[in-house]
Amino acid sequence: MSTDLSSLQPQHRASVRELFGIDSDLVVPAFAERDEHVPEVDSAYRFNPEVTLALLAGFSRNRRVMVQGLHGSGKSTHVEQVAARLNWPCVRVNLDGHINRMDLVGRDAIVLREGQQVTEFQEGIVPWALQRPVALVFDEYDAGRPDVMFVIQRILERDGHFTLLDQSRVIRPHPYFRLFATANTVGLGNLNGLYHGAQKLNHAQIDRWNIVATLNYLPAEEEAEIVLARVPALREQAGGPALVRQMVALAELTRRGFAAGDLATLMSPRTVITWAENLGIFGRLEQAFALSFLNKCDEAERPIVSEYFQRVFNRELAAAA
Repeated sequence: MSTDLSSLQPQHRASVRELFGIDSDLVVPAFAERDEHVPEVDSAYRFNPEVTLALLAGFSRNRRVMVQGLHGSGKSTHVEQVAARLNWPCVRVNLDGHINRMDLVGRDAIVLREGQQVTEFQEGIVPWALQRPVALVFDEYDAGRPDVMFVIQRILERDGHFTLLDQSRVIRPHPYFRLFATANTVGLGNLNGLYHGAQKLNHAQIDRWNIVATLNYLPAEEEAEIVLARVPALREQAGGPALVRQMVALAELTRRGFAAGDLATLMSPRTVITWAENLGIFGRLEQAFALSFLNKCDEAERPIVSEYFQRVFNRELAAAA
């Protein structure tokens, strides 16, 4: 993280109506040029208007925004794609169990200076991002360790200063530093058994997020269009678009089965895309489905999934490959 962005400033204000096609008079600061930290634009990405406006409020008004939703719904990508269109530098940090306080704050490291070994403080991602016009995104926010969460709590205030005790230094946030998070459970813990790493977060932690938006799975037709955009060979293949719509219909059945308590897992849009990609590799619909989803299911649930497959495709599901 050595790139110096500290002097970078937005050069113009972008119209949300023109840039995202959303009926809103909101204008957002945007950068004229891209740098290495700006995500690549994904032209196939479909924006949820409500979530997009919530994120744009974060970028324009410096609001702390959390996006909550089921896995595979595109939460992190949503933040990245908004940033990509604003040319806003964006850095994602996955709060898995291996991320600790020193990763965020920094640590002393031994370096060579003029041929001599000296101890030097290497700042972590939080102080680095705070001093730059960077959108910092904490993925899997509800999976963070307690020591990590208390570090983050210190920067959740809009004008929150960050104290490096080891350096006796107070860092004031850059005017265009922005903070976002994605989560599966909004800090409620592993209520349905689907997210085993999720932690319960205290109310003071959640209360510091100014905006909490929910991103659900897209309508079936839009999801099918995304799959076809990701696997264009199916669009060109005879019957390919209709097949993709059937694949999405099967995914919908697994989601209803999960909601009803019949299944312990479900097919996310990411799973459907993987299935379509694997179909291009293996050539057989049943084999690609087994390798993409069926083999992830509990043995006791596979007859239910096979019934869903038969209902959609009007043929029996062959044994998993």
